[in-house]
Amino acid sequence: MGLVALSALAPLAAMPLLNWLMRDALVDQMDDRVEDVEKEFLLELQDDVKDITLAARMRALDPATRTALLAHDATALHAVAKQFHEVYPEFDVLFYDASGQLVTSLGCAHPAQTLAQQPFAATLQGGEFHAVVANGCETVADPAKPPPPAWTVAVAIPGAGLIVACLPLDNDFAKNVAMKVGVSLCLYDTNKRPIGAHQMNGVDACIATGDLDAVMLNRSLAWQRFAPKDLPGISVTTAMKIGLHETLDQHLSIATGLVALSALLAMSLGLRIASVMSVNLKRITQAHKKLADQQYVKVAEIKTGDEIEDLAEGFNSMVDGLQERDRLKATMGKYMTEQVVEHLMAGRVQLGGVTLPVTILFTDIRSFTSISETMSAHDLVKLLNEYFTEMVGIVMEEGGVVDKYIGDAIMAVFGAPVPKLDDAERAVRAAVRMRQALIPLNERLVARGIAPIRTGIGLHTGEVVAGNIGSEARMEYTVIGDAVNLASRLETATKELGVDVLISEDTAGYLSDRFELRYVNEITVKGRKQPVKVFEVMTSKPMT
Repeated sequence: MGLVALSALAPLAAMPLLNWLMRDALVDQMDDRVEDVEKEFLLELQDDVKDITLAARMRALDPATRTALLAHDATALHAVAKQFHEVYPEFDVLFYDASGQLVTSLGCAHPAQTLAQQPFAATLQGGEFHAVVANGCETVADPAKPPPPAWTVAVAIPGAGLIVACLPLDNDFAKNVAMKVGVSLCLYDTNKRPIGAHQMNGVDACIATGDLDAVMLNRSLAWQRFAPKDLPGISVTTAMKIGLHETLDQHLSIATGLVALSALLAMSLGLRIASVMSVNLKRITQAHKKLADQQYVKVAEIKTGDEIEDLAEGFNSMVDGLQERDRLKATMGKYMTEQVVEHLMAGRVQLGGVTLPVTILFTDIRSFTSISETMSAHDLVKLLNEYFTEMVGIVMEEGGVVDKYIGDAIMAVFGAPVPKLDDAERAVRAAVRMRQALIPLNERLVARGIAPIRTGIGLHTGEVVAGNIGSEARMEYTVIGDAVNLASRLETATKELGVDVLISEDTAGYLSDRFELRYVNEITVKGRKQPVKVFEVMTSKPMT
């Protein structure tokens, strides 16, 4: 109970600090908001300046404008000014001739009749003028109510005169910007006299006084003043309704409610922690049991911030590792048999090898060069892939390892990395099946207008060195030895002897009576002094 009481008193003691922190955070938030308003204000001003400049330049470049100005055609120039004003009604437009006399204007109540006293008079000599002008494009008719300053753009029409466009910084301008930025605005001139204002949500920004270097707050209002860098001598006050005390009272009421709940939470905390631990441990245990049955089930996300969360993450990482191992094993299985995969997955990837008795099978497409000359590279690859799919599938079904592809040739090994007593029989059975598989394959090729293909297959049984050959950075599992060379020579000899499947006497010695063999000849192959007796495989009996 003492712990519960302490947990209830601690928030109460922190209430003054909470009140100060919330007020300070609110001031920072309002300061950031005023900075955003200033940026938005400048963006809106820059957009208006771009619009007024572009419009003035376009009218100055219009030949019709020049012609009308040279002719002092006030009616035509008034029509041009009207078009300008219809697009940008907030802008005032004036045309002066080459002598600086006003020809026509639109939007100005008291336009200056001559340029003599205007700061943009020198623009008649050429170029452009961009600046804030104290009275804009107008003259002071009533000293008690002087015109507001205006952003003024003057563009010379060489030899003809001048076009002047003004954006008065008045109530209309303040309203346009205030509506876009969403706060009340009040614009002041160099004498801190309001020249334009607009209220949002009934908040008057012109009531603020002083320099307002920082955000000022009262019960329901926040305001600050800034000086836009693009408007020399002009300052802007922003104001917005925030309901400071109401906001603080609301937060403090919530905090008080939290204090009342803290006692209840403190009493139920122990039971809650025990319950969470029990549920999460049960989920991990259930997932572990499924993993034992090779069901890769992860534990749903646990966010307890303690050792249980670490345990769940470690378990899920282990599941990911096991899944990645199986994906790797499945991918490697596309390239080699299960025996080689298990051999490599067991970590036996050192350089070197062991001597093993194996049966080597070589097969090659006859006259492949002639076939390739009649086909595009794309079609040739498609044909090889179709052929390899058939042949390699048979090799792997019979437990062989595809050692490598040599162009259109396939080298397969039976007996590595784990030799078996029937390696030779499985190799010869694969050769017979490969020969039989050519029949439906050629039927499909002929139906597509492709000439049928023929192959030669040579097999020899002998000892080889099987292992990882290459470098520590790049190696491959393969076999090396005289038996490999002899099997390759026998495949080549099938063309000369006119047979499809040719095996050596050594291979024939391992075969049972399931295979019907025909003695062909005793031949001498390149690289060997002793002749080799070879046999043609005629047929094989189905396995029982």
